[in-house]
Amino acid sequence: MNKKDFFLENIIGTWALLRTEAVDANGKPTSVAPFGGTKFIGRVVFTKEGRMSAAITDAREQIPEGETREYSCYAGAYTIEKETLITTVDACSDPARMGTKQIRTVSFEKDLMVLQPPLRSYGNKPAELRTLWWKKISDI
Repeated sequence: MNKKDFFLENIIGTWALLRTEAVDANGKPTSVAPFGGTKFIGRVVFTKEGRMSAAITDAREQIPEGETREYSCYAGAYTIEKETLITTVDACSDPARMGTKQIRTVSFEKDLMVLQPPLRSYGNKPAELRTLWWKKISDI
């Protein structure tokens, strides 16, 4: 089985976000972790028909002064090319994403799926490289 078929076979299902990490452009951990550090809720669903939907939110009860509650969702048709997940967005919380291609490096570590978007700025923060670890909770 080639890598693309392996990814397509293993990505199908519903995944829960387990862990997030972010580093700046120099590889130093960011002062504020994505989506509230360890207090987040995230789900992503991939169908065999090539559709996906993802939503992540900061689930902290109180947000410290100077921070904002982070929320992101988008959906669309996806393809996999080598180790890259490409989603053409047709629904989203951020209008700037509509119609764009969301690019994620995808890999698997044992029973976890690891997604990593390219280095970019989120809101008014400096650019950061995020890594998100997901655990499958359902085959669909």
